[in-house]
Amino acid sequence: MTTQRRWWKTALGVLFTVVMLFPVYWMINVSLTETRNLRADPPHWYPRDLTLDGYTAALSQQLPALATSLVIGLGCVVLTVLIAAPAGYSIALLNLRGRRSLNFLLLVAQMIPAVVMAMGFYAVYVRLGLLNTVGGLIVANSTIAVPFGVLLYTAFMSGLPREILQAARVDGASAWRSFISVVLPMSRNSTLTVALFAFLWAWSDFIFASTLNRNGNFIPITLGIYNYIGNNTTQWNAIMATAAIASVPAAVLLVMAQRYVAAGVTAGAVKD
Repeated sequence: MTTQRRWWKTALGVLFTVVMLFPVYWMINVSLTETRNLRADPPHWYPRDLTLDGYTAALSQQLPALATSLVIGLGCVVLTVLIAAPAGYSIALLNLRGRRSLNFLLLVAQMIPAVVMAMGFYAVYVRLGLLNTVGGLIVANSTIAVPFGVLLYTAFMSGLPREILQAARVDGASAWRSFISVVLPMSRNSTLTVALFAFLWAWSDFIFASTLNRNGNFIPITLGIYNYIGNNTTQWNAIMATAAIASVPAAVLLVMAQRYVAAGVTAGAVKD
């Protein structure tokens, strides 16, 4: 009976995996299909007359957009960690007054729709002259990542042994020195998790990019893909090739950091 249940669980797992990965397969299939075969009826389930024209067009036209997205993603990571790590440390270990209210506000901030925030940023950026700038997008994307980062750091740092911090204080370390030399190195998994999610949010952002940087000289890859789409679109293989190329950094980062992410997300969930 147990073996039969395990077989059904495995079958269901394989089925769900196939369903979830089918859009990825179809994206790759279309990216390798010649333009004349894209409207075939019934559609081809595999690329006949395989071609790399889509990837050639994507690499020749979208490399600047990929570079811009990389800059925005890395900038968002740096800004998020610089803000979230000290904030989490203050809430978790420095007996910050009003920390419960602050945690509640951070949770509320994560519930605000991105489109609402984008409209607010637009009104502010018009006055500050930050529309159509890479720096403006970095700041906007960080507002999504920072609340998550603060909550994650707080959960992890709350579980750190107080004896280690007390020993650092006895040795003459200030609160800031304890944070830099003791707490931050011990929070490696949480830092990697926050950095990864911040990068992925910035890399895949479309709402902020389309609202705040539509007419910029340097646009992210999400807008680069969007610019392909029109009433007479015939470059579907280039669109899918660009999407496939843009998916590679995210997939590589997730595979490389998965064990650190698993440890970082569950950090603080169980305390001794």
